[in-house]
Amino acid sequence: QFPYQPFGDLLLEFPGHKNAGRYRRQLDLDSGVTTVSYRVGDVTFRREVFASVPDQVIVVRIAADKPGQVSFTAKLDSPHPNGSTTAVGSDQLALRGRLARFEYKRIKQVFESVLGFEARLLVSADGGKTKVTDEGVDIEGADAATLVLAAATSYKSFQDVSGDPAARCDEVIRVAADKPYGRLREAHVADHRRLFRRVDLDLGSTEASRLPTDERIPGFAEGNDPQLAVLYFQFGRYLLMASSRPGSQPANLQGIWNEDLQPAWESKWTVNINTEMNYWPAEVGNLAECHGPLFDMLDDVVISGRKTAQVHYGCRGWVLHHNTDLWRGTAPINHSNHGIWPTGGAWLCRHLWEHYLFSGDEEFLARRAYPVIKEAALFFVDFLVEDPETGWLISGPSNSPEQGGLVMGPTMDHQIIRDLFASAIEASETLGVDEDFRRQLVELRKRIAPNQIGRHGQLQEWLEDKDDPNNHHRHLSHLYGLYPSDQIALGTTAELAAAARKSLDFRGDGPVGWGRAWQVCLYARLGDGQLAYDRLARLIGDNSNLNLFNQCWASRPMPFQIDANFGGAAGIAEMLVGSHAGEIALLPAWPQEAWPTGHVQGLRARGGLEVDLAWRNGRATSAVLKAGLDGPCRVRPPKGHRISAVRCGGEALPATVEQDGTAILEFQAGKVYELEFDEAFAKSPRVSRHALPD
Repeated sequence: QFPYQPFGDLLLEFPGHKNAGRYRRQLDLDSGVTTVSYRVGDVTFRREVFASVPDQVIVVRIAADKPGQVSFTAKLDSPHPNGSTTAVGSDQLALRGRLARFEYKRIKQVFESVLGFEARLLVSADGGKTKVTDEGVDIEGADAATLVLAAATSYKSFQDVSGDPAARCDEVIRVAADKPYGRLREAHVADHRRLFRRVDLDLGSTEASRLPTDERIPGFAEGNDPQLAVLYFQFGRYLLMASSRPGSQPANLQGIWNEDLQPAWESKWTVNINTEMNYWPAEVGNLAECHGPLFDMLDDVVISGRKTAQVHYGCRGWVLHHNTDLWRGTAPINHSNHGIWPTGGAWLCRHLWEHYLFSGDEEFLARRAYPVIKEAALFFVDFLVEDPETGWLISGPSNSPEQGGLVMGPTMDHQIIRDLFASAIEASETLGVDEDFRRQLVELRKRIAPNQIGRHGQLQEWLEDKDDPNNHHRHLSHLYGLYPSDQIALGTTAELAAAARKSLDFRGDGPVGWGRAWQVCLYARLGDGQLAYDRLARLIGDNSNLNLFNQCWASRPMPFQIDANFGGAAGIAEMLVGSHAGEIALLPAWPQEAWPTGHVQGLRARGGLEVDLAWRNGRATSAVLKAGLDGPCRVRPPKGHRISAVRCGGEALPATVEQDGTAILEFQAGKVYELEFDEAFAKSPRVSRHALPD
């Protein structure tokens, strides 16, 4: 498989600005605009940059607070050796080329490239002089200048590279050229806020929030800076919006922000945890549209995965192993002891199902989700084999990512396949199709090797009881059943939840960013707000172990890898709202000491709900549930609280409130439900760090 690579660079040179002072760089998450400002002599310079989805361009605006002070040179450059720049008319500079032959060092082979590329820089200045040559653009003595950058390749699909990048750039630049800077900015901000402002989170603020971000990160685990957790959450949503929009490729290992020709792990899609984690915040974070590129990639890998299923295994359906790339490779890669892992595609199918669970969109289920899920399930109908010792159906040869070593029957495989079969069964029932296939899946699912509790009280990672309590590996493969799945849950499988807790505790605090992000989600599912917060604090960093770079990008610890940004954002959401195991849980893993007062608006829950919550001084004060679908649902209040009343449209509604304070509500689409809590009940002791027995 092949790496995701950078396109090129826009280089700006400002003569006489080496001794600049009062330098400030900031990203406004609410507008999606980056600003750089500084002072040279008695002149203040300001630069704004944004990437516009509506206009498909990157826009740079350079201005000064005194007239005639903007002078600079702009150049386009590319790390690809076949690139060259050419003037296009009096106001554009083009960077053109074809990707070079690529030397894949791991296997010592050289491959011819098939992609051509072109970028186009449009320049306009307010006053002064503008000169465009083949070497670059010179602006002299202007009041301000606007640069508009478009880029394209010949890629149309993994089966078609006949695109015309020059024509694509021409069209984009032609449309953008008719719009002044203000209109370009206005369209970008409106599009950005349409998504970003759907969720508002406030966990309180302290003096620490006045410091620059790079000074706040090292002390987060030791100090009191709840607003940095908010920043981390909203930055994760911002990154997903910026790297995964309809029509784009999905967010890869570095989102889209890779600068190396041969990056770590090829900066592509690793689907034994990392790609899935990238999309954990999509639905709950009210960014369902951002899930779309992942679904588009799934449509592609079904095509290539059919060939792999037939050639490698003699099976029907389709299969994807632990990596894929732009060309939709689906076969095992790297080494057999970890490359042979056939459940990557099945795990991705969970995302199709989650989109349906959150939206209730049966048209999406019938058109997009079920056909892919059904074919993935068909592969495992053929692939599963009977274990001669137990009679269970097991998966193999496979491995438990990323432990390595080929085995038969790793727990994670079975959990994923059970989920896959369950979603295929329920989708078939909902759509009223494939009754015979559904019955077959029901019978096969019963026979899949179950989750097992081992001699240490742990959830077994393998078919055999061979877990090592001193294994502190970063990957938590066999805990998939707890999160993101709901096969294991406190209220439905208490013994398995306790065993999962034991396995999680054995692993320690997680040595890499994405491992800690997963732990935040897992402890949240276990209802342990204190340990979920502890892992979040370690994820953000402390003085001895920084897991964030200065601009809040997650490290692994090296190099930059984006999955922890997304996983951490999902973990914060999971601490505030849970919607698995057949109920809505309000503040299920609330760290009351760290976040005693706050509110959240706009988080989404399975069943078509949108949730607003508020709390003050350690007590929940209000909850508002906005229903998108009809149907009953159990609502669980925060620990130590009891739902005392439910109102809709200002009128009190009858609600069945159980002894533990939960209420069973009958929702109607389009209506808003306000919940009140019994404050006297809230005086019960706080939940301890260990919510489950040893």
